[in-house]
Amino acid sequence: MSDTLFGPDPGRESGSGSRRPLAVRMRPQGLEGFAGQAHLLGPESALRAAIEQGRPHSMILAGPPGTGKTTLARIVAGASGSTFEELSAVQAGRAEVRGVLERAAHRRSLGEPPTILFLDEIHRFNKAQQDVLLPAVEEGLIVLIGATTENPAFEVNSALLSRTRVYALTALSEDDVLALLARAVAGGEAIETDPDALALIAARAGGDARVALSALELASETAAAAGEATVSLERAADALQRAGVWYDRAGDRHYDYISAWIKATRGSDPDASLYYLAVMLEGGEDPRFIARRMVIFASEDVGGADPSALSVAVAAAAAVDRVGLPECHFALAQAAVWLALAPKSNAAGAALSAAREHVRTHGAAPVPPHLRSGPRPGQEVGGYDYPHSHAGHVSPQELMPERLVGERFYRPDEAEARLAERLRAVRRARGREE
Repeated sequence: MSDTLFGPDPGRESGSGSRRPLAVRMRPQGLEGFAGQAHLLGPESALRAAIEQGRPHSMILAGPPGTGKTTLARIVAGASGSTFEELSAVQAGRAEVRGVLERAAHRRSLGEPPTILFLDEIHRFNKAQQDVLLPAVEEGLIVLIGATTENPAFEVNSALLSRTRVYALTALSEDDVLALLARAVAGGEAIETDPDALALIAARAGGDARVALSALELASETAAAAGEATVSLERAADALQRAGVWYDRAGDRHYDYISAWIKATRGSDPDASLYYLAVMLEGGEDPRFIARRMVIFASEDVGGADPSALSVAVAAAAAVDRVGLPECHFALAQAAVWLALAPKSNAAGAALSAAREHVRTHGAAPVPPHLRSGPRPGQEVGGYDYPHSHAGHVSPQELMPERLVGERFYRPDEAEARLAERLRAVRRARGREE
């Protein structure tokens, strides 16, 4: 690998004779052209001070695609005069990392500037691969800048995390993306573009600068090839085809959106429930995962307030298994609406939690003799009283262990009025106080 800071000028033609992508050509060399991340790069921030003072430190840049992780790493290296080496964890292994470390050691022996290793997709490295980096980071042989779209707390070794600073980048705002697009047009990187077209691209880019710039570039090239002087709204829509959906089935977004669906459905908002369901389906989520959450939700959050909700959720899960995508989305939509509009109660789950906490605290009480299985001492005298032998199929016999007589775990709430009335009737028939 070359010791040049960034390789060839990204604005010039590559060896293949074609210009580099617009997203690369628009990459700023300093903070003045960097879009977004004001929470990390404000005037008093530690990261900004480190860049401006040329004092790089090891860090993990975590955030969605197209938010500037690679650009920020290059700015850090450029400001410090460090040698910049870049690897992708998707393609590189321990051998490539050792090669970087050997070159870094050679530079240090010659008194040359320090080496910054930018490791993209660092979460793709397993524990053994990450461990190779530990001594070099600890001894200051390299400054490690890792980039990840995952939560580093889950994907990066704790030992490596303890030697780095974690900076969380956020998706760019529409205004940030719009300003970036306008700068590309003003700088001659794209032909004149209808303001509505720029606004459409900014709105549909999902906070991803790379998606936005790639769409602008395609729309500009298509319009120019057709002899059009301006990128129209139609050209922009055609370049986008559809709104970009950033959704990683194995990452945080996977859990964020199912969490949002659960909370929206629990909050009885069918529109929000359907929206988050749509995001998951558009993002390629496994419908079986969604169906499982619906079955859980039906018992956990609806419960006895609408016992039919569990049947609806189970039926939706069966439809997913038997029909599959795309048609099973109708069953998922039906279940989402039903669950959102169903009355809610968590009394059953709360009752079980209370009973389990009692067991954890006090241990399991012995089963009363008359409830044990098989003929054992104690069952012959005062044995089990068969409820079906009584009118109303209710026996007055005590069914709790002796030391728990009178204990109440289940307390139906106002959404379970029918169950509450039935419980009162049963307790009266058994001679128990309510």
